[in-house]
Amino acid sequence: MDKAVKNIGKIISTLKKLEISAYLDVSKTENPFRVLIATVLSQRTRDENTEIAAANLFRHYNTTKKLAYAPVKKVEVLIKRSGFYKTKAKRIIGISKSLLDDYNSKVPDTKEELMKLKGIGPKTANCVLVYGFGIKAIPVDTHVHRISNRLGLVKTKTPEESEKALEKILPRRYWLPYNALLVSFGQQICKPIKPECWRCPVVKYCSYRKKNLKDKNR
Repeated sequence: MDKAVKNIGKIISTLKKLEISAYLDVSKTENPFRVLIATVLSQRTRDENTEIAAANLFRHYNTTKKLAYAPVKKVEVLIKRSGFYKTKAKRIIGISKSLLDDYNSKVPDTKEELMKLKGIGPKTANCVLVYGFGIKAIPVDTHVHRISNRLGLVKTKTPEESEKALEKILPRRYWLPYNALLVSFGQQICKPIKPECWRCPVVKYCSYRKKNLKDKNR
């Protein structure tokens, strides 16, 4: 773990240099409401499905008030590509109503307040902070959790544990780009199954690669 932690700066600098199309420039924030709803839609589905579902939804309901009063059945049809659309439709309408009634239609800019909204967990809250407000946080999804453990930066069993561990070892200047970099890296190189270690630019820091080589040589 020590080698990867010691070289966090080099790892992040190297990943930033990759031509990864999905890498998001976190210096440019987006509409917090759209980030919040899109992140809810992204749960347990592929990115391309989230993009289609979010685009469909926002074409018809692009404000808190409009979505709060939207018919559930119509929202279900619009977001069907995101999967679990019945649950998600009720959830995003409920969130919109809470924002309308309790926050004057404004998305909160603190993790504590965001997590008071029904169905909002740490990852979603942190995504809103980073991508909606440009506030330093570490959203930990499956990619971030997996890669942080593979590199040896953390040794954790859940994304929630990874978030707490990363907050302790990751310098705050790296918090904003960390999620975007690792998500793109995880989609294209450090994949869940058959990671492409042969072309990985940070493989020399990676505990996962060393472990695999040891297992093969036994």
